[in-house]
Order: sequence, then C-alpha cells, then structure tokens
Amino acid sequence: MTKRVIVGISGGVDSAVSAYLLKQQGYEVWGVFMKNWEGEGEACTVEEDMREATLVASTLGIPLYSFNFSQDYWDRVFSRFLEEYKKGITPNPDILCNKEIKFKAFLEKCQELDADFIATGHYARIRPDDGALLKGLDPNKDQSYFLYAVPIEALRRCLFPVGELPKSQVRQIAREIGLPNADRKDSTGICFIGPGKFREFLGGYLGSQPGEIVDPEGRVLGRHEGLMYHTIGQRKGLGIGGPGEAWYVYGKDLENKRLLVAQGNEHPCLFAPGLIMDETHSLMGDQLEVGDYTAKIRYRQQDQACKVSAAENGGYAVHFEQPQRAISPGQSIVLYRGEVCCGGGVIQTAITQ
Repeated sequence: MTKRVIVGISGGVDSAVSAYLLKQQGYEVWGVFMKNWEGEGEACTVEEDMREATLVASTLGIPLYSFNFSQDYWDRVFSRFLEEYKKGITPNPDILCNKEIKFKAFLEKCQELDADFIATGHYARIRPDDGALLKGLDPNKDQSYFLYAVPIEALRRCLFPVGELPKSQVRQIAREIGLPNADRKDSTGICFIGPGKFREFLGGYLGSQPGEIVDPEGRVLGRHEGLMYHTIGQRKGLGIGGPGEAWYVYGKDLENKRLLVAQGNEHPCLFAPGLIMDETHSLMGDQLEVGDYTAKIRYRQQDQACKVSAAENGGYAVHFEQPQRAISPGQSIVLYRGEVCCGGGVIQTAITQ
C-alpha cells in the first residue's frame, strides 16, 4: 500500500522541493499550508506565501489544504514569547513553534487524516535505524538546532528530504522542474514580525519601560526604552556614540532596569566560560547525560567543545573549552556528539567565573 505523506508547504523552495522528492519516491503526497498568525498589522507574508504554495501544489499536481493554527500559536508560542520579553530575556519562538505547532498540532491533525508521515523543508536528517536526529548535510543550512526540543516519537514520524542535499542543489532541482519559487529569497526575521520591524511590533504589546544605560564602571551613558528591546551582544540602536570603539550590550540589571554596555567587540565583559541551562530536553534517553559534547549557543555557530554537569540548584552547568561571547538568557544551547543532535536546553544565565 502506498504510504501517505503530508508536507507542510510554506511557499518557500525547500518545502516545495521536499514535496517533489517524496512524490518521486512513490509516496502519496498531500500539501498543507499552515496559517499560524493573523490579525491587524500583520507583518509576515501570509497571503503571498499562500499564493506561492498554491502555485507549487498546482505545478506538482498534488492537493493543497489549509490548516489554521493561529489560536494554538497565540496560546502556546506567542503568549510565552511576550512573557519572556517582559522579563528582559530573549526567547527563540522558532524552537517553540516547532515543538508546539509544526511537530505537535500539525502532526496530530495529519494523523487524523491517516498520514503515515509528515514532512517539512528543514535541513536535518533522521537516522533510519534508531530515529536519531542528525545535522543536515549542508553545514551552512543545518537546522537541527531548531529541532532539539521536538520529542523523538514525533521525529520518527517525520521526513526531511532536503536534509541530504546542499541548498544549491535544492534550487537547481526547483529550476529544472519549473517550480515558480525556485529563486525566491529565504525568509528572514521572526515569522510574524518580518525583518527590521522588531521594536515597533514589540512596543505595541509591551510599551515603554525606560532605564539607564551604564558602562562597567557604573557611569550613565544614556537611556533605553526597555530592556526587552535589547539582546546580549547587540551593537546597533543603542544611541550612545562618541570616541573610540563601538558599544555592545553585555548584560541586564533587571532589578534596576539598567542596560549594561562595554566598549569594544572583544571586551572581557562580553565573554563567559560557561552557562546554566534549564528546561532541558534529551533526544538520547529520558534525560541528558553528563559528559563531553560540542554545543551551539546560537544558530549557525561553529560547534564549541564543552562539558556538561549537574548544577547545584537544578538544571545543568555547561563549561566550554574556550570562553563564549554574548551568552544570551532565553536562547537555546543545543548539544551534539558528532553529527547526532543529543538535545539541549534554555540558557538561564552565564557563568562568569
């Protein structure tokens, strides 16, 4: 019996080529466009994406349906996104969206439609013998970082066809088969905000919570409109020019609403030898093992050698071989052994000594 795969068709080239490859492999392929955001002032390109998805489905000769997960997204992702920013930390909504929407709500809906698998255009791989999550073969596009929090049981129901290919080959396939989005640019920025509109969007929900900008010696250099509008390592948008090197955010004094900045890209305040993580998720067992790994504290970072141990007050401590720059609470650290993604957690705080 032919197995049914439901592909999340986003309007981008990666999901389109994924659907094509699965059809070539003999699967019964259905496409689904997921609408995860709606409302006034919508900054993402939902209508354009839907048009592209419709053209892709027509070109490939597959049915296309639309699922509306906007309420699920609001409840499970966006509400937490706002709560984390209110606390002055920087969350990663893409990781939470994968965990709660794409590989949970979407998977559950597809199972109701008797799908054997779901598929997306992520650059990652699933090892056939044990379902382990592997890095995508294109090191510049590997997206396993965004999938570490997806339960292994869900990953075993997923197919990632483009994870075996470099991006250049994906675009070449799209051109050869006449896909309308073969040369469409990859999306950037947070999906419901879009590039370059972050502070304006967030301000509509969180307003202004001003405070002082201070240097490591405690000197006041200016004022900010809210700690939530800034992230560790940020250079632009601080409004504190002057002589010498540029200023960078190295920390936040939440109690006093102070934004902490230091001058120079390599200032010691920007670096820390380790971190504490919580909200951990293991892809290799019931809980994370202590021991040696490599890790990424942000997408596309080079793997960094580290050792993971149990922290005194719960969670895990991670100590790196080399000090890491701009460790950002709220972001995720993802752990690897070779090409295998072992899991990860949310950064709680940097270890400064």
